[in-house]
Amino acid sequence: MKTSDFDYFLPQECIAQHPAEPRDAARLLVLSRDDGRIAHRRFSEIGDYLRAGDVLVLNQTRVIPARLYARKIPTGGKVELLLLRREDALTWEVMVGGKHVVTGRRLQVVDGPVAEVIAVLEGARRRVRFNEPVEAHFSQAGHVPLPPYITAPLDDPERYQTVYARLPGSVAAPTAGLHFTPQLLERLRAKGVETAFVTLHVGLDTFAPVTEDVPTEHEIHTEWCQMSPESAARINAARRNGGRIIAVGTTSVRTLESAARQAAPGDVVAPFEGATDLFILPEYTFKAVDMMITNFHLPKSTLLMLVSAFAGRERILETYKLAIQAEYRFYSFGDAMLIL
Repeated sequence: MKTSDFDYFLPQECIAQHPAEPRDAARLLVLSRDDGRIAHRRFSEIGDYLRAGDVLVLNQTRVIPARLYARKIPTGGKVELLLLRREDALTWEVMVGGKHVVTGRRLQVVDGPVAEVIAVLEGARRRVRFNEPVEAHFSQAGHVPLPPYITAPLDDPERYQTVYARLPGSVAAPTAGLHFTPQLLERLRAKGVETAFVTLHVGLDTFAPVTEDVPTEHEIHTEWCQMSPESAARINAARRNGGRIIAVGTTSVRTLESAARQAAPGDVVAPFEGATDLFILPEYTFKAVDMMITNFHLPKSTLLMLVSAFAGRERILETYKLAIQAEYRFYSFGDAMLIL
């Protein structure tokens, strides 16, 4: 297995620059793993594939305004900071844009606190310490960190949040969940479809292409996730009663499968909280996920490898080829897949 096995060509015009309006108007490609059959639907029709007793597993993380603009002290040179991971009340791992951002460099965040670089990490990463909690300045100083392939301005930052986002901590949205509306969720609940909420705070490494020639040599970065006792009990009960577990997005997949590693005999998942380094590649045996809702992912990414593990590499790449021909919209603001 080589990283190049997960490459494909995507025309630039297929990259969605704006979210669908309304959210559930996005297109939905339905792929059957049993026979490879494909159906073309709208996301608002997803209930046709769900039944009473099924449980939707939703990642309730909320994207923080993690992009900050700063100036070097005392020279005034411009620097951009992208918050990646909070280490304690004042210390963050960040990615910097700017030259000569070395240990000891002090930075004045525009409309925010002062930061000092306390360690130079790999590449553009730094560890910085703020002189006060930066979260208190998010409303004035923070900006939504849209992926670089989205170049159009976002008029409403809430469109890069799911309607059920509750717990701040991500630097990117769990994009499969962007298609749900409160009305659609209510219709599904009225049908008897249950919901269980998990949390995984998404880091940028999730979306980064794998640069090693062999995927197994790629070091996947850890992400913090949580499966609450209540959600674990609901998921375990659904499986015992014949319901199916539908992961909404690869982040929910990663949380479910991490929680499954600690499940007691007879259960699917166990309550879990902490860092996960689970890297799902083809030949992985899924323990908790029966169906998956996901967007279309970047070439050579760990996310494309994950969906390939679920549905087969050749089948996924052939489906992507058909989706491009059918003019589906790709990536964060793009259309969705339901993999049965």
